[in-house]
Amino acid sequence: MHMKKKYLGFIFCIAFIIGCATSPTGRPQLMIVSEESAISASKQAYVEMIKPYEQQGKVDNDPALKARVYKITERLIAQAIKMRPETEKWDWSIKIIDDPKTVNAWAMAGGKMALYSGLVIQLKATDDELAQVLGHEIAHALANHSAEQMSIAMATSVGVAAVGVASDRKGLALTGAALAAALAVQLPNSRTAESEADRIGIELAAKAGYDPRAAITLWQKMAQVGGKGPPEFLSTHPSPANREKKLAEYVPEMMPYYEQQGDRPIHKL
Repeated sequence: MHMKKKYLGFIFCIAFIIGCATSPTGRPQLMIVSEESAISASKQAYVEMIKPYEQQGKVDNDPALKARVYKITERLIAQAIKMRPETEKWDWSIKIIDDPKTVNAWAMAGGKMALYSGLVIQLKATDDELAQVLGHEIAHALANHSAEQMSIAMATSVGVAAVGVASDRKGLALTGAALAAALAVQLPNSRTAESEADRIGIELAAKAGYDPRAAITLWQKMAQVGGKGPPEFLSTHPSPANREKKLAEYVPEMMPYYEQQGDRPIHKL
């Protein structure tokens, strides 16, 4: 009976949190893991995920590509901070992984990002198209999708949830959370989260001075590249059936942002 009461209390807490958490678009979110916890866990997970590539000398070893990606990212981050001013305190970071065969990019809570060189090479991506990819990833971070993914995993596994709740003093919760943060970027996003990141990302890119029409050509290229299978990016970013149509509908709204004159602010990485 005692365990049943504890379990019911846990479910009540989940229900309470759901009612309080909303995305930047106003969508209710399941949020057992706080954004602060997700950021802390992601910081640790990010180091471990990047380490093998660093040991192989496959991180940021193309100065021209690094300069190009940093310029775009710094413009996008400046717009992200305008959208959510508290994110100025985030330790924003992006690593370019030298892997010509992998078409992928991802972002974790707190603005920890990675871009694989294969995405640039195989898509022959323009700066405007790269801005759409990076804007989309930054949007996932802004919309707290990592914490949401971690929360869903914990809510559907009583064992994982129990470890997370019960073992703070032993240090196990941090390890478990870091693992969950790493898994969050390797599991498919919901189509709702994808649509949300599309909407936020195209706005960030337009306000940063990148052509919103590139969002359409980007996804057309993504659908065409593949060889033996679809790009890894599509395994974690499932495409809503109406993605291109919806992005096309956003373009007229975004064009005035893109056409705005003047210098675009940057946030130095």
